[in-house]
Amino acid sequence: MALDAVTRAVLARDDVTRYLRDLQGTSEADGRRRIEAYVDELRTTQRYKFYRALQHPLYPILRKVRRHTEGLEHVRAATGSGRVVYVSNHKSHLDYLVELLDLDDHGIRPPLIAAGINLFGGALGLLHRHVTGAIPIRRNSKDPLYLVTLRAYVAEMLKTQDLLYYAEGGRSYRGELKAPKTGLLQAALAADRSKVSIVPMAVSYDLVLEVRMLLRAATSRRSRPFAQEVAEMVRHAVGYRSRAFITFREPIPLTRFDPESRRSVITLARQVQREVGLAYKVLPTALVATAVRAGGATRAELVDRVDALLAVLAGQGANLGVKTGRAAVEDGVRRLAERGVLVEAPPRIRVRDRHVVRYYARTIEHLLPRTARTPR
Repeated sequence: MALDAVTRAVLARDDVTRYLRDLQGTSEADGRRRIEAYVDELRTTQRYKFYRALQHPLYPILRKVRRHTEGLEHVRAATGSGRVVYVSNHKSHLDYLVELLDLDDHGIRPPLIAAGINLFGGALGLLHRHVTGAIPIRRNSKDPLYLVTLRAYVAEMLKTQDLLYYAEGGRSYRGELKAPKTGLLQAALAADRSKVSIVPMAVSYDLVLEVRMLLRAATSRRSRPFAQEVAEMVRHAVGYRSRAFITFREPIPLTRFDPESRRSVITLARQVQREVGLAYKVLPTALVATAVRAGGATRAELVDRVDALLAVLAGQGANLGVKTGRAAVEDGVRRLAERGVLVEAPPRIRVRDRHVVRYYARTIEHLLPRTARTPR
């Protein structure tokens, strides 16, 4: 059977041919067949008009999330000069929609999305593969042949399309900004580095829709099928209201990084992680959760603690969503009380769900000195 253009291009790449030539324990022909199978697995098609239409059946949830965008000038600069790899944190299944719809709202061309292969079962898998333009990623694969194929495939895709991926891999189950994975950064470096830049970005919510589901998954150490999670998210959407802040940072050109140097890749990963962390919007719910602690506090005590936090965060260059402790406490306590996380029992504000409080506190701990971080 004749190979398609993408498979031929992957097999013709220098890193792939070099790897096939040096294979141990298997023939080059067997290696080529495995690469062809991997490319077929990775293959995706984006029909963006249909993807945009997905917001309509999800409108009951999406209408409850008010989107705010910052730093679009960085996106326009990057897309005007070449291909773009957006690197984001990962808080919620809503991320795929709010981030992509936000780009489209502002006339920015849509990127492909790198997503875990666990999201590709059944009808949802067909939707991802043939509509959303999601590339199925085996996140925990140690097969070097798969990894070299993945990097080559993504590098080929970056010749004609942009890419959005989540540096942490999956969602953060405990709330903190997790250490970045480097596989797709290596893929970006394997592309034409003079025509590709990284745009660090972050998404932040007042309230994460599936926060209690995430905490259960962190405890059980296993996730449930995607379709079951979506069904439960619909249930949790009753009474849910939140803002989503999507913030873009200045593009990082790739020409000064060496794809053959592990140190260079790690340096790039750390720079991207730092920029994603600084892009993350610090919202009242996170400030109140950090300040309230397990035993609760009076409103006046919370205001003083949040004012002190804001001073520390401002010194770190954090992206603050509120200026005063009073404003943060007013907004944050109300939102957390409405979701049953805090309870107002004058004169004190008490913690009803300490696990959720810790989750929101951890969302900003990357910006704080270690002594101020939330206990595990």
